[in-house]
Amino acid sequence: MGKVLLSVVMCCVAAFVFAQVEVSITGKQGDDTLVLRDFKGDMVMRRQLERDLRNCGWFDVQQKGVANYMVSGYSRGNQLELVVTDGAGARITTVRAYGSTPAQASHKAVDALLKYLYKVDGICSSKIAFTAEISPMQKEIYICDYDGTNFKRLTYNRGLSLDPVWSPNGNSVVYSYIGNAYTVLMEHHVASGQSRQLAKFRGLNAGGAISPNGTHVALVLSKDNQVDLYVRPLNGGTLRRLTRDKAVEASPCWSPDGTKICYVSDSGYGRPRLYVISVNGGRAVRLPGSLGSESVSPSWGKDGKITYCAKSGNYSVYVVDPNGVSANEPRQKIGRVVNAGGDWESPSWAPDNRHIVCSHNGGLYVVDTWSGKSRQIVGGKSKCTLPDWSPLN
Repeated sequence: MGKVLLSVVMCCVAAFVFAQVEVSITGKQGDDTLVLRDFKGDMVMRRQLERDLRNCGWFDVQQKGVANYMVSGYSRGNQLELVVTDGAGARITTVRAYGSTPAQASHKAVDALLKYLYKVDGICSSKIAFTAEISPMQKEIYICDYDGTNFKRLTYNRGLSLDPVWSPNGNSVVYSYIGNAYTVLMEHHVASGQSRQLAKFRGLNAGGAISPNGTHVALVLSKDNQVDLYVRPLNGGTLRRLTRDKAVEASPCWSPDGTKICYVSDSGYGRPRLYVISVNGGRAVRLPGSLGSESVSPSWGKDGKITYCAKSGNYSVYVVDPNGVSANEPRQKIGRVVNAGGDWESPSWAPDNRHIVCSHNGGLYVVDTWSGKSRQIVGGKSKCTLPDWSPLN
């Protein structure tokens, strides 16, 4: 399921916010409380700020009263200033942000607030890439803001454009395109709209995960009539073959330090499981602590945890820490995160290492791995799958 959809495709190829009013936003139990008040300025900016404080996923915003954080501020044009105090009125910090639009300024301000308060990268300025089904035989790559707004179509290939993966700098998206008689791995630069081929070997060209330092790419190729995992310099060069067996490999993702790759393989079990291998090659090790009769679609977060989908009746979202449960993160769920009917597919970590995006019943959902709560951000007639969350630019 999810990104392991490529495994199925492989087989087919071889034989997709001026007011001074306090606001109430429903938050999550256990998060710090926050009251937004005494805001002066443009109504559009205020409404955007309300949305970002709600959707960033880190605050339980209260309507009134004393809270952990009291926020006031003003906007002038696309410039925003927020003053943050504690419940006793002592100033904690002042956040200033400017953007080309009210949304961009608000995104930057809330991200800066999260960075100051929690030492995490925010998510408001990030984007999500995904595949949307245009017709039964046409899937294209789209991107949207972290909250499911501001859609932009990237590809017009009139074929199957699948499995988008962001580059580590967030400037481009790598994806697999399947034509009538061939597959090709493409890189699309978001700002310029220009594309280039990364790989067009005989047979399958998939994977397309770029290393954290941006120098190498992990590939899944079948150029030798056998589906295996490779690594190669991003801009061309010698292929390094990491697997050599009769199993089907898929969905590679890099460890935060760039020394290992987690991937899916049906080697030895007849069912897809998660394995980890050094980028220099050697013996692959089955991921310890992974659950379910099938394990697919891994995403390796910057804090070292891996989220994936596992089959236990239906496909559910899980989190595993290969190094064991971290004592300084007691709220991080290890094990099953969400299982709310139907299949949950293709989880991808947000920059804050707390939230993930995944697909469910043709829509995209943001899931809080601390609480297990989810909310839909994208829906509609087009079936949306295979999401990937960008780094924070």
